[in-house]
Amino acid sequence: MAEIPPLEYTKLESIPAIANGVRQAFLSHKSRPLEYRVQQLRKLYWGLKDNQALILEACKRDLGKSNFETYLTEVGWCLNDIVFMSNNLAKFAQDESPLDMAFTNKLFGPKIRKDPLGTVLIIGAYNFPIQLSLGPFIGAISAGCTAILKPSESAPAAAAVMQKIIAESLDPSAYTVVQGAVPETTALLDQKWDKIFYTGSATVGTIIAKKAAETLTPVTLELGGKNPAIITKHADARLAARRLLWAKVLNAGQVCVSQNYVLVDKEILPAFLKELKVALSEFFPEGAQKSPDYGRIVNARQFQRLKKMLDESSGKILLGGTMDEKDLFLEPTVVQVDSPTDSLVAEESFGPLIPVLPVSNLDEAIKIANEVQDTPLGIYPFGNKQETEKVLSQTRSGGASINDGFFHASIPTMPFGGVGSSGQGAYRGRASFDVFTHRRSITTTPAWIEGMLDIRYPPYTPAKQKKFAGMNEIKPNFDRNGKEIGWTWSILGLGAGSKVAISVRMYLQRRSNL
Repeated sequence: MAEIPPLEYTKLESIPAIANGVRQAFLSHKSRPLEYRVQQLRKLYWGLKDNQALILEACKRDLGKSNFETYLTEVGWCLNDIVFMSNNLAKFAQDESPLDMAFTNKLFGPKIRKDPLGTVLIIGAYNFPIQLSLGPFIGAISAGCTAILKPSESAPAAAAVMQKIIAESLDPSAYTVVQGAVPETTALLDQKWDKIFYTGSATVGTIIAKKAAETLTPVTLELGGKNPAIITKHADARLAARRLLWAKVLNAGQVCVSQNYVLVDKEILPAFLKELKVALSEFFPEGAQKSPDYGRIVNARQFQRLKKMLDESSGKILLGGTMDEKDLFLEPTVVQVDSPTDSLVAEESFGPLIPVLPVSNLDEAIKIANEVQDTPLGIYPFGNKQETEKVLSQTRSGGASINDGFFHASIPTMPFGGVGSSGQGAYRGRASFDVFTHRRSITTTPAWIEGMLDIRYPPYTPAKQKKFAGMNEIKPNFDRNGKEIGWTWSILGLGAGSKVAISVRMYLQRRSNL
């Protein structure tokens, strides 16, 4: 097997030239043809396939991920995404006709064209270093953009492998990788982009949004969130425990969309805690640290951050709590807390910490969830249909999974993204094409239609105004009180309050009373 190449940071002084080169490739129009895009996607597919063993090793080295988890959430995900895009790209890129056009407007051949935004910068994250970097990268290629990828330096092995794959597989003039940390990222942000796509923390996302605003550059921000799980008294305690525990042991809890805390009805709390203990022993019979299926915290800085959160909590540890900093191991840890201001609830843990906050009823749970963060990335209600619908109707979130932990985020063809403070914009599936695409409205005015267009030229006589109003106004299907009126009035072009309409309505009412 080939060795993972060492990670070498890009020289700061070379970054402007690299960015300009990729921009010039776009301006040469080489990335626009569908044939070119499909070819690049297919080459990337085989680049990933041929280097699968390296990717597995890199994710194990960076995050302690098992081969199964890496294939499930990284390699297999990207491979399927490429095949999906290749098979559907022609359909996604087709021109569209606007809906509900007046007949006269059709004479101008209106259409919506799908243009690539241009040259884009994609800044990846460390927790799923392959998927969260190459996922949007695949979308950029599909849309016809050229792109620079800046992987997370916190997952250095994966970053190096991605650079190898992209350099060996793709057109180097149009697609390349810049490696580095804050200085290199800052240098990249100093360049002009047509779109910036960032996945990571809200703190850095704010910095990027401010910088992008200086040049009116659009951004997509995929951020984290203080995501609540809500367990009502009618929930299945066993299913809730198993599913939410899985959501916190996957990638050692380093998942932006996993629940940050659990609001549990006091009536079901004992059963839920009991089932958590059972599930933990089933998942890791010899303990999480000895299990080949449980990952590690990415680095010492993140380990210390999590330890500090746990140390500052006033809650009681019910399960877990074992730590080994040399091994970057943090056991899945269940903590019962008594306040939404507890350190484990008020901040996003991004780790295997499971704070449980008892509540008296569903209304209290919803109130707390909205106070902790009114726009989290995800929300996870467990209960009957009426209860879960109440949660959805009285909260906001980027997405939601009913009776599960972030299952919505595991469907690769559903748009994924945040709302408000948890992000803006969405990708995956068709949305990955759309997020890097400009919908360009186009019309064509034929010469022969000039005789019909004289109405728009001055002088604007009363006769012209009357004629234009007759051509332009769409007759309403509602009255002055906002009540919908029957289709008859709409077809006849009669207002509900007209004398004819009133007379006809009175006649029909008299007939119905006979």
